Amino acid sequence: MPEAPHLLTQETDDGVIVCTLNRPDTLNAITREMMDLLTDAVIHFRDTPALKVMLIRSTGRYFCSGADLKSGNQKRISPTGNTASGIRENHRLNLNGMQQLWDEMEHIEKPFVIAHHGMCVGGGLEMSLSCDFRLAGKSAGYAFPEGLFGVLPASNGVSRLTRQCGPHWARWLIMANKPATAEMAFTMGLVHQVYPDDMLEQEAMDFCRHLAKQNGEQMGAAKIAIELCAELGPNMGRHVERMANSGLMLNPDYQTKMAAYVSKVGGKGKG
Repeated sequence: MPEAPHLLTQETDDGVIVCTLNRPDTLNAITREMMDLLTDAVIHFRDTPALKVMLIRSTGRYFCSGADLKSGNQKRISPTGNTASGIRENHRLNLNGMQQLWDEMEHIEKPFVIAHHGMCVGGGLEMSLSCDFRLAGKSAGYAFPEGLFGVLPASNGVSRLTRQCGPHWARWLIMANKPATAEMAFTMGLVHQVYPDDMLEQEAMDFCRHLAKQNGEQMGAAKIAIELCAELGPNMGRHVERMANSGLMLNPDYQTKMAAYVSKVGGKGKG
């Protein structure tokens, strides 16, 4: 019997594309096939105007157990072999294309939502950190097991976790090699909301449909502006705000809606 696809995709009529990690028997360990299918889905999402939001979820008792170390498809790219510089090049260019895909997801001017149930560790957590919104069921848990082997998360785990949650919690997950429950993840700012497990799927879809109704130009500008403001001081951040709005306020959609709103408010005598 042929193995089921490692990733399932489905598009809804309201602009949401749903990608489901589909290796429950291996705790959704990430394979080359899964990465190739996810890469294809992300590019399709990026290049299809009718698609507004991507939701990533999974089947089985784990959200994701990280990279599949038994798959045997981790090829070395750097010719320098087992040198420090060669290992750095393999991290950058290989690891089944993780760094490149996580970066692309972060840069695409559309929202990515990820919904966790069960444990989300290693590469699965690094994928999650590249998404815009992270939702969790109460059963969710988070960890970076790389510390067990004396190394660090190799696909932007340290940098993105520190930026999202600060060095305080990065030390907990990476230096101390301690896990976090869903409630802890909410406290540290790793996830936006925690739901009962039996409500997670519906709540995630409702949230995606809500995002799909938002103005796409505003959504893209906001994604860029928020990333820039996270790196800049307040003065430069205000320049980013003004620069972004200078384009958005020329959008006919904004002008029409604002005129209608002002007319409605004025008609009620509230000025």
